[in-house]
Amino acid sequence: MSEPANPIENEAPAVEPDRREPVFNVPGIVIAIIAACVGIQLIGDYLLDPSQYVEFLERAAFIPLRYWAVYAGEIPLDVYAFTSPLTYAFLHGGYTHLIINMVWLAAFGSPLANRLGALRFSLFFAVTALAAVALHYVLHPLDNAPLVGASGAISGMMGAAARFNFRIDRAQGQPAFAGAVLPIGEVLRSRMAMTFLGAWMVINLITGLVGFAPGVENQIAWEAHIGGFLAGFFGIRLFDRKPA
Repeated sequence: MSEPANPIENEAPAVEPDRREPVFNVPGIVIAIIAACVGIQLIGDYLLDPSQYVEFLERAAFIPLRYWAVYAGEIPLDVYAFTSPLTYAFLHGGYTHLIINMVWLAAFGSPLANRLGALRFSLFFAVTALAAVALHYVLHPLDNAPLVGASGAISGMMGAAARFNFRIDRAQGQPAFAGAVLPIGEVLRSRMAMTFLGAWMVINLITGLVGFAPGVENQIAWEAHIGGFLAGFFGIRLFDRKPA
């Protein structure tokens, strides 16, 4: 007479759930910023005539000379002097400029937003965008060219990524940018981080000397990239969530 089957032996082994972070995991706040940038570009191209677009650009883009003109009494102080240091980040100098920035925003903004949360990420975006125009203004206070693009804030995200040493280890089920914010000294000793930062600096220098891309005008200046990057690199601890 055969022995009864052992239910424990016949039971299928438990399958560990796949905790790996999806390759494409774009949080809502990043999607909202991308949608805003794309929507503004489409409105400027298809709903505004050339004169209306110029007027819109004068109000929403960051123009350093505006502040000297206000100080000199040539134009009145208006609300755009306060809003343009933020709204400029949602404008772009053409579809090439827009697409490249949105790709970088999705790549670096998504893991950072997942770590910080929507509110902290929004504040981080605003502060790094302000830091970008602040440095540009200090170096070019009489510049009359409109400053546009999310590049300054995205550079801030790259600065923050450097403080995590660009950690993205999905094989171990860890989310991107997991772990504590690294001390600056440890980042400076990291070959991977310094290689990336060196390449990033060279790209920014080339951008400032020969231009961003064919057909792109009014792009954000490379000095603004530096301002945003420094704000993100040194300020990420102020926005990071406290460990539970």
